[in-house]
Amino acid sequence: MARITAKLTTGMVVHLSNGRHEWLGDEPASSGGTDTGPDPYELLLGSLAACTCVTLSWYCKNKGWPLESVSASYDFSRIHAEDCEDCDIPDRGFIEQITSNVHIEGDFDDSQRKRLAQIAQRCPVHKTLAHGVEFEDHASFGPG
Repeated sequence: MARITAKLTTGMVVHLSNGRHEWLGDEPASSGGTDTGPDPYELLLGSLAACTCVTLSWYCKNKGWPLESVSASYDFSRIHAEDCEDCDIPDRGFIEQITSNVHIEGDFDDSQRKRLAQIAQRCPVHKTLAHGVEFEDHASFGPG
């Protein structure tokens, strides 16, 4: 189980912690923040990129395959539904899309390359985002 705590500090700066590590999130100046850390979508994409790289590394290590390096970049965008030929929900105004570019280096044969391309799409964070997640939301209020 993963747990992150977040506390708004100054302006739009958010202090994040998992109990072992601490980091900041923020918004760019163009959105009213001070750009002292990644914005929420960049944090999400960072989680996906890290998970992809670690999953591929783990897989190659367990298979004894000669992975030299792996890198991943992800882009988040919103596409207008009418621009999307494959959209199955036409009444929504837009479709949120993540585009990946995973680069894997090593001396692999064709079947290994094919399998690694599949594994890149099967890291736990990718699966969660692709299949959706159920939310159980709670809010509490202090004196005001």
